[in-house]
Amino acid sequence: MRAELRQRVSLKNPLHFLAFGFGSGLAPKAPGTFGTLAAIPLAVLLSFYCPLPIYIGLCVLFSVVGVWICGHTANDMQVHDDSSIVWDEVAGMMITLVAVPLSWQTVLAGFILFRLFDIIKPWPISYLDKHVHGGFGIMADDVLAGIFSLACLHLLIEFQWL
Repeated sequence: MRAELRQRVSLKNPLHFLAFGFGSGLAPKAPGTFGTLAAIPLAVLLSFYCPLPIYIGLCVLFSVVGVWICGHTANDMQVHDDSSIVWDEVAGMMITLVAVPLSWQTVLAGFILFRLFDIIKPWPISYLDKHVHGGFGIMADDVLAGIFSLACLHLLIEFQWL
């Protein structure tokens, strides 16, 4: 079945390439984790070279454009939210690191928090995951997981636990 789905898409298509998190979503196991890992160098690079308002603007842009990218790729695959579509994880991880003083500890904590929220899906993330469809549905739960992770990460930093 996976081979049949993958025949409908191509990394040569820029939308598919982005939806698959630069190819990381094609990992045979844990594609969401690999998509999140692929986001880390991008987020770190942008954090160092972009002023905070531009970084936030890019997070918004990645999220909004992600609705189209993920929706288009899902339609091409003829599957609502295939696990290989990981642009939502890229955007979610970028959101997690907004205004975070970067160190290996904060990046690792952000990664763990985001993966926990993305996997466990507490309410209202679970509600969005189950009830919102299309490209917006693919993106919405991960954007919210990123916001929850961002809040938790900033609390950890504020209380000097990181």
